[in-house]
Formats: sequence, structure tokens, C-alpha cells
Amino acid sequence: MANLRAGLIGLGSMGRHHARVIRETEGMDLVAIADPAGDKFGVAKDLEVLPDVDALIAAGIDTAMVAVPTVYHEEVALKLAAAGVHTMIEKPIAADVEGGRRVAEAFTEAGLVGAVGYVERCNPAILELRRRLAAGELGQVYQILTRRQGPFPARISDVGVVKDLATHDIDLTSFVAGSPYRSVYARVTHRSGREHEDMVVATGELANGTIVNHVVNWLSPMKERLTVVTGERGAFVADTMNIDLTFYANGTIPTEWERVAAFRGVTEGDVVRYALAKREPLRVEQENFRDAVLGTGHDIVTMAEGVHTLTVVEAMLASAGEGAAVTV
Repeated sequence: MANLRAGLIGLGSMGRHHARVIRETEGMDLVAIADPAGDKFGVAKDLEVLPDVDALIAAGIDTAMVAVPTVYHEEVALKLAAAGVHTMIEKPIAADVEGGRRVAEAFTEAGLVGAVGYVERCNPAILELRRRLAAGELGQVYQILTRRQGPFPARISDVGVVKDLATHDIDLTSFVAGSPYRSVYARVTHRSGREHEDMVVATGELANGTIVNHVVNWLSPMKERLTVVTGERGAFVADTMNIDLTFYANGTIPTEWERVAAFRGVTEGDVVRYALAKREPLRVEQENFRDAVLGTGHDIVTMAEGVHTLTVVEAMLASAGEGAAVTV
């Protein structure tokens, strides 16, 4: 079988990495790239830098990776759907929920594979966490907490921290829990002088009853990417920045310290840090997309899931504006 002819539009901070990964993915050939702003990172090599998505389509591609700014996602994606090109779009799926729905419907109606690039889904720590939760190792899941914070990235100009960073936490929380969101309550702040929010704290509930909490910001000197899942048998801590997964078990040894014994909660037990094969998540994401296009796999973030995540994002922003919880 001939390799898939892949195109890439958007050669910015994420596009340059996608170019490398597509070239390294077996069964795919990067045959065309496009960016009206040019190739500032020098990833084109022997390829001509095309001016727009129309020129990309004209190059005769089977698949496309869309890594343009969020505001252009819908326009570019709809043209690719109309041209019959299987497409993966960097998160979020579109600038707003209505745009996301139009994109998802276009790919469904055309019978094409449409995916959204939530790379944290392909992080080995998250994949192992989900596998162990699905196997019932934690028992009933009570709470999922995420912390995603660090300095402001200069690459972001068109959205705030909710649509850029918190969207990862929303997606991976639904993924590991196997449940969509039911409601959210959020507060945001604007501390850096930009029009978009740079800090958010959100709480919510999933449809299966799990409570969630997200702390996300661009104003911390400490970079952190943590997901903590607490349940009846202990807690899992996934560090997706370092690709680590640790299990803290509830203890079974009784304490003789009266002051501690008086607290009728859990006790500290064994701690296990799992050894994981640390493959690059972006490479896994591209392989999953390839397999979905070839009909040999289905481990992608669907556009319907992308629309749900964006719905939760907008509910968070609406909650912050209204000062009240919002039903998703």
C-alpha cells in the first residue's frame, strides 16, 4: 500500500513539531506544507511553502494536520472536509462551540476521519492511569484534580488560558473517568494586562458523579502538569511533564498514636512508582491518526469529543462571567 500523502498547514511553534513527527511516521509522507507567514523555523527543507489551504489541497493530499491559530480552525477545516481530506486539528476544534459543531458535522457527512489534537491523551502516564482505572484498581473514583501552571508562553495571542491550557485538563479528565461533564463553576483573573484571562480555578461534576477541580494559570514561575485521581483504595498521581505515574495506597496498618487514630479516615500505605515506556506523545498521536485513516485503529480524539470539551470551556467562561455554576 502506498504511503498516505500528508499536508501540514501552520508552521509555528506546534507546526514545526508536527512536520518532524509526520516525516518520522511510517506509512506517511509529508508532501506539502503551507503558511502565509512563511517558514520561520526552517522546517520546509525541500518543500515549497504554499500560501494557503487551497494550495495545500491542490497538491493532492490524503490527510492534513491543521496547526494554524484557533480563529482560523473552522475556515481551514471546512475547506479540507469539502475536498475529502482526512484531518486532525490542533486543539481546540474551533474558536467557539457553534463553529466546532459545523466542523464536526462536515466531516461526519463527508464520511471522513476527523480528529482533534489533544496530545495529553497520548501521554504514557495518562494512558496507564486510564488502563488501571478501567481495570478497577482504584475502586470507585471520588475526585479528579488537575494542576497545569507555568510562565506565560509568548506563542499565545488569540485565546486565554482556559481555551489554551484548561482545555487539556477537561479532555483528559473526561477521558480517564470515561464520563462527560455535568456542571462547572469557575473564577478567572486578568493579571498580565491582556484582554484574555490568565488564571482560572474551576470545580465541577461529571455525569457519573465524580467531582473535579482544575487549577490552571500562566503566571506561575513553577511549571506543573499534574493529574490526581482519588478513590476508595487510594490515589493515583500522573505527572505528564515527566511522564510518571505513582500510586498511593490506603494503609491497612493500625496506628498507635492516639491523636491520629482518632481521625476516622484513611491511613498512609504503600507507594508504588510505575516504570513506563516513555514514547513521545506527539508521535503516538500521529500514529493513532494514521491508523484511524487506514481503518486499523480508533484511538483518536473524535470531533464530537472536541465539541464537548469546547462546550465545557465556554461553560467555564460563562460561569466566571455570571458568578454562578453552569450546567453543561
